[in-house]
Amino acid sequence: MKVLVIDVGGTNVKILASGHSQPRKFPSGPKLTPAKMVAGVKKLSEDWDYDAVSIGIPGPVLLGQLIVDPRNLGRGWVGFDFRRAFGMPVKLVNDAAMQALGSYKGGKMLFFGLGTGLGTALVIDGKAESREIAHLPYKDSTFENYVGVRAQKRLGKKKWRRHVEKIIAAFRDRIHPDDIVLGGGEVKRLKKLPKRCRAGDNANAFLGGFRLWEGPSAKEPAGKVLKMLPKKQKKTA
Repeated sequence: MKVLVIDVGGTNVKILASGHSQPRKFPSGPKLTPAKMVAGVKKLSEDWDYDAVSIGIPGPVLLGQLIVDPRNLGRGWVGFDFRRAFGMPVKLVNDAAMQALGSYKGGKMLFFGLGTGLGTALVIDGKAESREIAHLPYKDSTFENYVGVRAQKRLGKKKWRRHVEKIIAAFRDRIHPDDIVLGGGEVKRLKKLPKRCRAGDNANAFLGGFRLWEGPSAKEPAGKVLKMLPKKQKKTA
């Protein structure tokens, strides 16, 4: 089966299909509706062949259905018929869960996506589920308002790093995962990774999208995706 993976972000929509190693992208943002997204993807992938679609989206997904419109995108996402729009089978998943699935190596894995906001997911035995904690109470606000990208400007990088480490430690001590992965574009802002954590990569989202159809042990087209990943991932003791 040939799969098209779509990673919908607040800044860009990135896509990759089976048999290809170079992702393509186009701008996202607060005016992006699901219809515009589908049209943009079809145009950008018109020379690719695929039989099914995986979509990672920044919002809560329950039983394969988005239940709240993403905060940083346009309206109309809830209830949109992606299967009809693409004319083929579609699997919809939270974007953090998709990247977590692509980062998975075994056991119970906890994933934190440090990007514009905060994405979290838990993977057990190859099954990924998002954990929507970003807007839960933390101190005088929410988790996201202390570790999201805006918090760096408000608090400064030193305090931001301190909150990242504190929040990760709190979940680590309660959940007792075998593995902790930090993904998202802001991981590079950390001087060192918190205890028992390893760095992921945004390209793992594509591998996760393929695994939705092929299983956690998928080698193809995952093998081609892995060429885009860093040869060595940062680790801490």
